[in-house]
Amino acid sequence: LETGAGFLFTINNSTGWIVVASELDREVVDFYSFGVEAQDQGNPPMASSASVSVTVLDVNDNSPEFTQREYGARLNEDAAVGTSVLTVSAVDRDANSVITYQISSGNTRNRFSITSQSGGGLISLALPLDYKLERQYLLTIAASDGTRQDTAQVVINVTDANTHRPVFQSSHYTVNVNEDRPVGTTVVVISATDEDTGENARITYLMEDSIPQFRISAETGAVTTQMELDYEDQVSYTLAITARDNGIPQKSDTTYLEILVSDVNDNAPQFLRDSYQGSIYEDVPAFTSVLQVSATDRDSGLNGRVFYTFQGGDDGDGDFIIESTSGIVRTLRRLDRENVPLYSLRAFAIDKGVPAKRTPVEIQVTVLDVNDNPPVFERDEFDIFVEENSPIGLVVARITATDPDEGTNAQIMYQIVEGNIPEVFQLDIFSGELTALADLDYESKAEYVMVVQATSAPLVSRATVHVRLRDANDNSPQLKNFEILFNNYITNRSGSFPGGVIGRIPAHDPDVSDSLTYAFEQGNELNLVLLDPRSGDLRLSPALDNNRPLEAVMRVSVSGWVPHHRPHPAVASAVTHPPPPPADGGHSATAQCTLRVTVITDEMLSNSITLRLADMSQERFLSPLLSRFLEGVAAVLATPRHRVVLFNIQTDTDVGTARILNVSLSVLLPASGHGTRFFSSEELQERLYLNRSLLAAISAQRVLPFDDNICLREPCENYMRCVSVLQFDSSAPFLASDTILFRPIHPVTGLRCRCPPGFTGDYCETEIDLCYSSPCGSNGRCRSREGGYTCECHEDFTG
Repeated sequence: LETGAGFLFTINNSTGWIVVASELDREVVDFYSFGVEAQDQGNPPMASSASVSVTVLDVNDNSPEFTQREYGARLNEDAAVGTSVLTVSAVDRDANSVITYQISSGNTRNRFSITSQSGGGLISLALPLDYKLERQYLLTIAASDGTRQDTAQVVINVTDANTHRPVFQSSHYTVNVNEDRPVGTTVVVISATDEDTGENARITYLMEDSIPQFRISAETGAVTTQMELDYEDQVSYTLAITARDNGIPQKSDTTYLEILVSDVNDNAPQFLRDSYQGSIYEDVPAFTSVLQVSATDRDSGLNGRVFYTFQGGDDGDGDFIIESTSGIVRTLRRLDRENVPLYSLRAFAIDKGVPAKRTPVEIQVTVLDVNDNPPVFERDEFDIFVEENSPIGLVVARITATDPDEGTNAQIMYQIVEGNIPEVFQLDIFSGELTALADLDYESKAEYVMVVQATSAPLVSRATVHVRLRDANDNSPQLKNFEILFNNYITNRSGSFPGGVIGRIPAHDPDVSDSLTYAFEQGNELNLVLLDPRSGDLRLSPALDNNRPLEAVMRVSVSGWVPHHRPHPAVASAVTHPPPPPADGGHSATAQCTLRVTVITDEMLSNSITLRLADMSQERFLSPLLSRFLEGVAAVLATPRHRVVLFNIQTDTDVGTARILNVSLSVLLPASGHGTRFFSSEELQERLYLNRSLLAAISAQRVLPFDDNICLREPCENYMRCVSVLQFDSSAPFLASDTILFRPIHPVTGLRCRCPPGFTGDYCETEIDLCYSSPCGSNGRCRSREGGYTCECHEDFTG
């Protein structure tokens, strides 16, 4: 009844079955109520009605459907676990449908969970969020009724929650800054990190305490100076620096910055005094301390470490040193007040900075006197010249000394300590005047040597005083008879004649001031001897260069005269004498000069021998022993003295320090028949050696054994025969004694090697065939043999 078009039910008119005429949808209409009328076919038809209620039963024919296809939410990263994020809702039109929710994807690291609650799906925070790791989640949510499901997208944006505070890398920083850095210097940049973002990560820096020397940049954390630093005032600063972020609420971290001020060498050493004074006795040993200087340096370390030096200053020419660490000034050597009484030294205190700074200081050292200097004479030796025969009591000189010490240390007393015995002079103890107490005779004693002493107790000094007498012409020249023995060996060699000075006249004048002149008075009319009248030098006339012997007797005179004295420079102070008078006349002396020229021949030389005399010199042999020696040789050989010819006197130079004189001679045989003959060398050697005791007794000379023959050493080889060869050199100069001028003929000993008969060659290696000349004639046969040949006679011949 009362059904309209589209009514979903129909009823069978016959059966009364109500059937569904169209698809039911419970979700549209879940309950129907209508009336049903039953009518019979009668007439009037009778009808009856009933009310029919149809309840549509649900079947699961609808899927759940989210109320939104997309959901969005914002969640702070510091949200607590369990925090509800949002609720998604799905609708299932089916009745009694139970919808369940789950996160099907996008749940990174399972940060979220979903539970069904009040028909919806409540998304909650399951694990803590981390903005740094995930800033957004895109979740897919599924709603299921057990059979059917639907999905929706949930976008969750994670917001930074200022969960991190700024963090310094260290809780304590230490930096160094030089004290000389200018204002505005950046000392260090302190930085902190904040893992948040945005404003939460923007850091502001500040200092907790106000320290006027520094400031910090709020933005960069740069700590800079805003005042000059001074290590000597403050060596370190500790700053509390805070870093704050700009999140809400603000978070911060604090660190401590220790700024160590590094010392630079900006302070020079300073001495404790402006100058130093000290004194020391001059006799102190080396390295004695005088005083100590001291300086300080406000710097530290090496910059403040001070050492002391004189380098670049004044150390008193090396007389002082200063200890580098202590500043003690010491003497380096013994001082001498008399040389330097006051030292002005200049020392430096130097630090060890780079570059080093130095400060000078003046040091005055006064040297105190001690009696350390003996009196000092002007010189070690004094020469005082006094005229002989000066009057007794004459002050001949004033000997004085000086003492560089002061006061009583410089008082001096004088005395003669040596050489005044017998007492000829007297020295005044205070003035030093030297007075003659006796007659002064030049010829008795020409010089007096005394040692005088100057005393400054306990120190003394000595000097030698030579009092030299000036000679007056009160003595005649002295001249002895003398001989000129000229051995003239005539050889083929030119230039052997002695053309130069052979010696001088042996005159002597005790008056040394006299000048001598020489002259031949008689006997030299032929000018055989040439004489220099001023020097007395003698030369032989070239006319004597021949082979003729000669003997000439001459008379020589010597005259003495006194020249005027020249003033002599004063050598001992104070006393002067008038110049001597002019020449007082001359004295003279005469003597005999005998010239003997002996011609030396080769025969004489070849028959000569050389005797060796022990402990003898040339001068002593000539005067006075020559005459006795000739007499001794003549006596041993029983021959007149004039037949002994002595032609050489020569010192043996091959015997080291022994004084041996070689004397060469030959002797004429006693006159017999005609001609001139000499003792042979062998006979002379034998007779003189066997009678050497007699020779020694007469001549007062000791004769040594003859020297070995040079051939005894067998210098020749290959049976060669050694022959001693004696040669002579006629160029030797004259020898002089006080009575003889002697011309020697020096022997030169040599040897010659001769081959034995039958041999020849440089080394006698070639045998000579003596038969080549047929020495046996035609009646014999020559047979060679070693060293010669023999003749064998032919038959019927002999001889």
